[in-house]
Amino acid sequence: MNLVLYIHGMGGSHTESEHYKVLFPDYEVIGLDYKTFTPWETGKEIHEAVEKFKSRYEKIILIANSIGAFFSMNADLDGLIEKAYFISPIADMEFLICNMMKFAGVTEAELEAKKVIPTSFGPDLSWEYLTYVRKHPVKWNVPTKILYGENDTFMPLEVIKKFSEKHNSPLTVMKGGEHWFHTPEQMSFLDEWISMF
Repeated sequence: MNLVLYIHGMGGSHTESEHYKVLFPDYEVIGLDYKTFTPWETGKEIHEAVEKFKSRYEKIILIANSIGAFFSMNADLDGLIEKAYFISPIADMEFLICNMMKFAGVTEAELEAKKVIPTSFGPDLSWEYLTYVRKHPVKWNVPTKILYGENDTFMPLEVIKKFSEKHNSPLTVMKGGEHWFHTPEQMSFLDEWISMF
């Protein structure tokens, strides 16, 4: 028996994995309901889950959404999974954090001094998080396909292209698509994209 493991994005849920059952009729499809929200903790959660699944399933395919892709890349999954599908991946967390700091008008010196600074538009800014990301550049050697929405406001296309080229990961861009694939048209595009590989 083979497994498709789904890792959701921020504000998402493991129940989103239900959508993929029709696309992988010969696989068991499980969504991971992770409990932590930092790359070092969530990466460990994902790694432990995959190691456990590895004893039960012959092949594991990963589908990871947004920050779920970033957490997965911090989970040391080389040799444990067959391949991965990344949907709107946070491919460069340092870029995203620095962008959030600019938007919030926060300098590095301020963040280093205060350690945590709340924002009005999303998660808190954390000096520990930024420092971790800088000290642990992504190492990812799993064959991966990437789906990206043209109107993604989190990661510019240049950042995704750079990641795609560095990791030799084929990139598909949906014209008019967003970071969150959720409309019927977007989900239909996503389904076709998965079915192509």
